[in-house]
Amino acid sequence: MKTELLNQTAREMVAPGKGILAADESNGTIARRLKSVGVESTEENRRIYRQLLLTTAGLEKYISGVILFDETIRQKADNGVPFPEVLKEKGILPGIKVDRGAKPFALHPGEKLTEGLDGLRDRLVEYRELGARFAKWRGVFAIEGKTIPSRACLEANAHALAAYAALCQEEELVPIVEPEALMDGDNDIDRCEEVTEKMLTIVFEQLRNYGVSFEGMILKPNMVIAGMKSTLQAGVDAVAEATIRCLRRTVPAAVPGIVFLSGGQDAELATIHLNEMNRRNGHPWELSFSYGRALQAPSLKAWSGDSENIERAQELLFHRAKCNGEARAGRYSEELEKEAA
Repeated sequence: MKTELLNQTAREMVAPGKGILAADESNGTIARRLKSVGVESTEENRRIYRQLLLTTAGLEKYISGVILFDETIRQKADNGVPFPEVLKEKGILPGIKVDRGAKPFALHPGEKLTEGLDGLRDRLVEYRELGARFAKWRGVFAIEGKTIPSRACLEANAHALAAYAALCQEEELVPIVEPEALMDGDNDIDRCEEVTEKMLTIVFEQLRNYGVSFEGMILKPNMVIAGMKSTLQAGVDAVAEATIRCLRRTVPAAVPGIVFLSGGQDAELATIHLNEMNRRNGHPWELSFSYGRALQAPSLKAWSGDSENIERAQELLFHRAKCNGEARAGRYSEELEKEAA
């Protein structure tokens, strides 16, 4: 394991003013997104849409890396250049989603365990050869009442995340460790903080047990926020305070950066929350973003499968990347948001 290479790559992933574009939707997920704008989910349509994202002019100013799906890392642009090379030419790091999805957790109704460890070592070798510099694995935790997530679910997913991270570092790929407390319940922000703190504590215990180098990994957690069905939605200040407090209690300072997932927040709110956290000084890690829908949604709607709309769709992607890039330094503003209007 080349520790310095891992550390350097991890630092590049959270370079000041930049974040990560998550374009790693499974075929099922991207099919639903495309259907929402009236586009059939064929392999060619998925390629065209991903090409739109990856070839956006100036994207490298605010995006350090892009997480790709297995299909996408094997595809090529119209000019025959493989997508990983398209990214490298722009100075953007190619990454790859390597888990195989969350499946029902045996004997634990309502909970899930992410699968994909079988054969992972060989797949990582192949992805490295295809150009990947980092990888991602997501473990999900529903919040329901006081009993879900269970200790068993937390430990099983933490074990999988740690085993994945160790295999990645062995292959000199930086692991993005993504434990996500889901936001679709009716829980308040206090319950989310309680679950997130417990979740991250167990995840880092397992990472230590597996000998994972903290300097050569990136954490991708949820923000501490009330569930979408809750009648008690917390304000921006409360979200920033709770999230930072939770991270300070659980995440070692050796971790170079934390790239938040948007978790169903709309595009502007995800940026506002990131901005507020970065307005508060003294964090031991870079606080960045790794958004999917919160970066892509305006572009997808503008494109809607029409080639004449590609330029406008790319303008909107660049704008969202810029807004979040400025939020990295606490410089996001309403005036900036209006630039793309």
